[in-house]
Amino acid sequence: MAEQQEHSIVVDAMLRAIREREGTPDAIRFVLQSGDAVVDGREASQWNVSFIGLINRVTTIGGVPYFLAPGNHDVTTAAALSSPGRQEGLQNYLRAMGQLIPPDNATRRLSGYPTYAFGYGNTFVLAFDSNIASDSTQYAWVKSQLAQLDRTRYPHVVVFFHHPPLSSGPHGGPIVERPTEQVRQFYLPLFRQYRVGLLLTGHEHLFEHWIERYRDASGQWQRMDQIVSGGGGAPIYTYAGQPDLGRYRSTSGGRGVKIKQLVRPGTRQRDNPYHFLVITVDGAEMSVEYVGVDWGTKHQPYKRPRISLIDPVPAR
Repeated sequence: MAEQQEHSIVVDAMLRAIREREGTPDAIRFVLQSGDAVVDGREASQWNVSFIGLINRVTTIGGVPYFLAPGNHDVTTAAALSSPGRQEGLQNYLRAMGQLIPPDNATRRLSGYPTYAFGYGNTFVLAFDSNIASDSTQYAWVKSQLAQLDRTRYPHVVVFFHHPPLSSGPHGGPIVERPTEQVRQFYLPLFRQYRVGLLLTGHEHLFEHWIERYRDASGQWQRMDQIVSGGGGAPIYTYAGQPDLGRYRSTSGGRGVKIKQLVRPGTRQRDNPYHFLVITVDGAEMSVEYVGVDWGTKHQPYKRPRISLIDPVPAR
């Protein structure tokens, strides 16, 4: 399998953005990808040919670290850790990513899993494998990382993984896949408990943005943004229908949550161009910028180029 032109076009655009912002307050510090780096992760040749070359450009020419949360194409959708297909894909993932993520037995890495975290400035970033969202070992590790986190040092918490809790593409809408259901059941209550502010996911080859607002244990309203970004070069998806928000609330233990779909994907492929996002953190502020690629450079899903991910503090 050769390096795909569409993926290369997206990487070219990312490298331009890195170069243009270098030396500015908005310089790009690292790159996150929410899964599906290859078509079939069980095939080592795919990692060697269609993945490593592209990512080497990001880390060497771009000069920034790169982090990948595994998708179903990388390690299969098998829920059983011992599944032969999963083991093949996982070993190939770890060989490709071994020098890019924290090592086994590091404080911020779950040994033997593609599950890890790191801090940068005042932001804590955590990746987990949503293909095995029901795995108790992974869940316990993620919970411990969030529970022990110094929120004075890290007021911003970002979690990235593959399967979106909410989406309106062909993997979502009226369909609720097993990993999605398990992410809702196990991780959404956890993310609310520890006030995770931003979820970055993929799986759907399009862009959409949901905002959930919920009351924390003290009764204060909190905000959690859920952004689905799958515009890295794979075949484009389109809008397929709205998810059942009642089922979402019930499964995730969020009966009183308020949900808003800030951006809905288009019904035509031309309305869902290839893209990437730039997340900017400046003190207490966090914002997102959508960058369309190739024929989608003028596409703007928001009303302005950059929008805040932080609700304003109410006036006293």
